[in-house]
Amino acid sequence: MDIKRIRWAPGAIADLEDVCEFISRDSEYYAALFAKRIIAIVESIPDFPLAGRALSEYEDKNIRERIFKNYRIVYRLKDGYVEIAAICNSAKPLKDI
Repeated sequence: MDIKRIRWAPGAIADLEDVCEFISRDSEYYAALFAKRIIAIVESIPDFPLAGRALSEYEDKNIRERIFKNYRIVYRLKDGYVEIAAICNSAKPLKDI
């Protein structure tokens, strides 16, 4: 699978901002560190797009996730790119993406 680009869905950007804002209430340092780590994981997805687990909530094998701490990085494999669909706490049910 040849993936060259990454696109962020507007909801995923808002998800990341919300999580970082929540973390920054206690520590701006750890909020920035969290954001950097999430972005590093996202940037690695095109290298190994099938490394993420296919989601059991969906029958589409192109919807996958990578896990960081207790957060899910949900992404969709599309023709030539990967779309980051959501960043969410793994303890909460996955919203419609």
